[in-house]
Amino acid sequence: MKRRTLPGFGLSMGLTMTWLSLLVLIPLIGLALKASSAEHIWHTLTDERTLAALRTSLTASLAAAAVNALFGPLIAWTLVRYEFPGRRLFDALVDIPFALPTAVAGITLTTLYAPNGWIGRFLAPLGIQVSYSWLGIVVALSFIGFPFVVRTVQPIMEELPMDFEDAAASLGATRLQTLRLVVLPTLLPAIVAGASMAFARGLGEYGSVIFIAGNMPLKTEILPLVIVGKLEQFKYADAAVIAVAMLSLSFALLFLANRLQARLSHRRSA
Repeated sequence: MKRRTLPGFGLSMGLTMTWLSLLVLIPLIGLALKASSAEHIWHTLTDERTLAALRTSLTASLAAAAVNALFGPLIAWTLVRYEFPGRRLFDALVDIPFALPTAVAGITLTTLYAPNGWIGRFLAPLGIQVSYSWLGIVVALSFIGFPFVVRTVQPIMEELPMDFEDAAASLGATRLQTLRLVVLPTLLPAIVAGASMAFARGLGEYGSVIFIAGNMPLKTEILPLVIVGKLEQFKYADAAVIAVAMLSLSFALLFLANRLQARLSHRRSA
């Protein structure tokens, strides 16, 4: 019989469920109990302002996740495959969005991309408005979400031997074929996982978005701001309904992404 360092399954599962209940399950159940009748839930969720905020949050989060899914692996590839001066510094900078207060990030991005900002002044003559627009929300969510993709892909890339790429090249494969047939199938589960976490993080993001979004109802208002507005109006039941709906949507999408990641991993190992 194998000796395990941790206690048996019963005790381990009991401690796990107790900890998860205190941190996750009990708060979620309490949040759900705040919701009232089915008629009230339907009326709250079908409100024009709520639907517009949901559409803004969903589309911006998906766009930011797509951007991070494209550029995150590129950053990880550069940090893993190349040696250059300051590489450790650049590697540490990837974690800045984790450490930086989101409100500070929002104020900084708004200042940079405002029409008179360091970057915005060059975009304004081209008719591109970032601050106080949907594009600004995407920029903020891309900023706070890209470390998820980089840090998820980076360990997989470090374990990917360069011999595979050399073998593909020796067999006559082009760089594009090597990338498509050798590298991407290995990295795809990690990319999906990182992009999913970035999407879920962006869907609930508040601090970095409210400054750069402009918060115009039916245009650039995000769903977390609607929840905060309901709380400030002491409409706790409305806020709970929207919060539960947002959590349910995030959980469903993350569950689907995890299933896709598992299927891709199984296909790669097979």
